[in-house]
Amino acid sequence: MDLVNHLTDRLLFAVPKKGRLYDNCVSLLKGCDIQFNRSNRLDIALSTNLPIALIFLPAADIPTFVGEGRCSIGITGVDQVKESDVDVELAINLLFGNCKLQLQVPENGPYIEPEQLIGKTIVSSFVNLTRQYFEKLENKKPGETLKTKIKFVGGSVEASCALGVADGIADLVESGETMRAAGLKSIDTLLTTSAHLIVSKNASHPELVEIIKSRIQGVMAAQKYVLCNYNAPRANLSRVLEITPGRRAATVSPLEDDAWVAVSAMVEKKNIGTVMDKLKDNDASDILVFEISNCRV
Repeated sequence: MDLVNHLTDRLLFAVPKKGRLYDNCVSLLKGCDIQFNRSNRLDIALSTNLPIALIFLPAADIPTFVGEGRCSIGITGVDQVKESDVDVELAINLLFGNCKLQLQVPENGPYIEPEQLIGKTIVSSFVNLTRQYFEKLENKKPGETLKTKIKFVGGSVEASCALGVADGIADLVESGETMRAAGLKSIDTLLTTSAHLIVSKNASHPELVEIIKSRIQGVMAAQKYVLCNYNAPRANLSRVLEITPGRRAATVSPLEDDAWVAVSAMVEKKNIGTVMDKLKDNDASDILVFEISNCRV
């Protein structure tokens, strides 16, 4: 971090440098209007429109840098935060990078319950979480003297059983295709995880941190909602407002025809088809739906 010690006038924002979170993070930053140009050879990019320096780091390292206050904020998975055991604020669930840390064993092997692996060898890149999991299992068996062996492997964890290195593994699962291709099955879930914005307890530039939070929430709302505008008979207003209550409240405006009102409300994108059908059934007309490119909520 000596390379960024001179950037005291900027908020240091840790971002995954590659892997499953990188593309989503870059898209989110663009949606937040954090403008930057990153050279392929550099892991630092200065924002051209805000006093922010983006520091591109391995996702597993980000909790440590944020937890120690070297970076004020960062984006990484909850799995990495729990594994690092750092004290940071899990500020916003970004709802991408969803996966599960699962205990996996050979599909045709002898193990069907986690307790059968007590005293065996487990390989994982999440050794702390795996150790905590097996310590709980061991504590449930009074008098049990066997201790499960937890070994660290940084990559290709799924090959450990086939190569005879482990009896089971603890690894992240998204679709499960890699697990099945390796002849493995899941017998328990240690943790469900997704990407989060994390904030240091000693963050610099607190006003800028709040601006970034607000922008991220706006981008996420824009992705989740559409704007639904329609006209409805005033006599049916209570019924249509039950259908489109809005994120906080709908906007209701009078029309020149006193018997009618105009309504504008944010509606979850995934439900808009059903909402339009219900509005039509309640005599609403001129129902229009607009995409939201960005917002503040």
